[in-house]
Amino acid sequence: MPAVFVENRAFLKVAGSDATHFLNNLLTADLSLIEPGQAAPSALLTPQGKILFDMLVYHLADDHLLEVAASEMEALLRRLTLYKLRAAVTLTTAQFTGVTVIWDEVPTQAAFQDRRFAAAGETVWRVPGRVNTAEDDARLYTALRIKAGVAEAGLDYPLQDAYPHDVLLDLNGGVSFKKGCYVGQEVVSRMHHRKMARRRIAIVSADTALPATGTELRADGKPLGTLGTVLDNIGLAILRIDRTGDAITNGTPILAGDQAVQLQLPTWTGLDFPAASDED
Repeated sequence: MPAVFVENRAFLKVAGSDATHFLNNLLTADLSLIEPGQAAPSALLTPQGKILFDMLVYHLADDHLLEVAASEMEALLRRLTLYKLRAAVTLTTAQFTGVTVIWDEVPTQAAFQDRRFAAAGETVWRVPGRVNTAEDDARLYTALRIKAGVAEAGLDYPLQDAYPHDVLLDLNGGVSFKKGCYVGQEVVSRMHHRKMARRRIAIVSADTALPATGTELRADGKPLGTLGTVLDNIGLAILRIDRTGDAITNGTPILAGDQAVQLQLPTWTGLDFPAASDED
């Protein structure tokens, strides 16, 4: 049973009688659909619909834990405090940092199932803090993320640069299109109903080691996107699917820097690269 400690994560506890209502008016996910023992993807957006913070929401008995990148914890706390006003909500940072990720078996300790991986057909559990048996080899978890097409801000895209559709939040339960208003909802809803999403996370592979994160992917001189997480010869990238579809249809080599690569949209999404672009 792989158990890996990921140290660059932190937790914010949201408690109080108004906690669920407060978060539901801000975040993209519908918190009423998060069952106890689950960790569900969600995001807080800018008014323009781009991801300001991405997170996992843990459903506790009466409260919620928000797991975010440790580097973004203080900024998230400040942002939620601005929205809090007179709501009966308390915001406190958890005493522990880091998270233990476990897969292939059910852990013996209290754990939360990561719904991002459940959408991809994988059973992955998260335990806040460090479990004694956890390894420190984060590469194991990175490989799991890449193969499942699970993107994370700061590793695969900069905050305030991606829409929820870009990172598959519309397909893994991270966005509700039924619960009503939240910050940025109008833009996201319009993209969804008009089928305007042109960028998606893709799995990148090559015969040899990929170049570094941030390397541009191009086809026939046109930029497609940039590499995010890289692990040896596999990685993730947010790509223009219309341009990528054109390149694949026409047999145009796709390069990461000077290296030829192969691209695949995560199979669990049911998405395909379009055969022809509507760019013109």
